[in-house]
Amino acid sequence: MSFFENTRKPVGLGGRIMVSMMNLGHRSLAKWGLQYLPLDPDARVLDCGCGGGANIKKLLKMCPQGIVKGVDYSAVSAEKARKHNAAAIQEGRCFVWQGSVERTIFAAEWFDAVTAFETIYFWPDLPRCFREMYRLLKPGGAFLICNECDDTEKGEKWVKKIEGMTVYRGIQLHALLAKAGFQHIQVHRNKKGWLCITARK
Repeated sequence: MSFFENTRKPVGLGGRIMVSMMNLGHRSLAKWGLQYLPLDPDARVLDCGCGGGANIKKLLKMCPQGIVKGVDYSAVSAEKARKHNAAAIQEGRCFVWQGSVERTIFAAEWFDAVTAFETIYFWPDLPRCFREMYRLLKPGGAFLICNECDDTEKGEKWVKKIEGMTVYRGIQLHALLAKAGFQHIQVHRNKKGWLCITARK
């Protein structure tokens, strides 16, 4: 397995290095994307594919009276996310679950917002996963997707390096979200070619 395979499912020492790199490397993307996600101070948020937990920490600051949960199917990622947010976990404001976004343990209509940063590339059965996100959200709740790559030459380069990676165009994601029941779908881009999509239940 190449080192870059750890972007899909971090394992072992290479995985621990990768999640630390992700916590640093995705900061700018997260800062850009989160401007499209207004949150109430007491919001309940789920970060899917939470990696090393850096975005969980950002979300906890955005909703200081709220609760932020995370899910990742990598044991290495879940462990790192728990350590990174240990204080909030101890306070009862954070919980990290190791499992698949395809079928989660969380209650229906519990979350005000769900986020997915640099992760849907690896989600199995994307339509089913989007239906699960829809189930988890309260009516009016927001789903935020942020990707550095879309279906361009840049995206194709990474697909060749990482087995099991799929890069989607904004128009594809828009269609899949609409089919899952989402409304008010907006596609945002910046000069770097980053893609951010917001949708409402």
